[in-house]
Amino acid sequence: HQRIHTGEAPYACSYCSKSFADKSTLTQHERTHTGEKPYHCADCGKSFRVSSSFVRHRRIHTGEKPYHCAACGKSFTDKYTLTQHQRSH
Repeated sequence: HQRIHTGEAPYACSYCSKSFADKSTLTQHERTHTGEKPYHCADCGKSFRVSSSFVRHRRIHTGEKPYHCAACGKSFTDKYTLTQHQRSH
């Protein structure tokens, strides 16, 4: 976490000149070069490079809407959509 503040980025991409503060971010980035998508949806077969994208996608199938508007109670599958909605109040 401290590297975020210091700007230190010791993890270099093998494919381009980008460097990253932590190894997991490098791994996600390198998948843009390799095309690797290790997270697979069993319901529809869609694949994802990043686990958080996969988790968000799964909500389409499960119907889970964990983000709730405090003003009106409406629920959303992701935080971004909730934030966009909250601007309407």
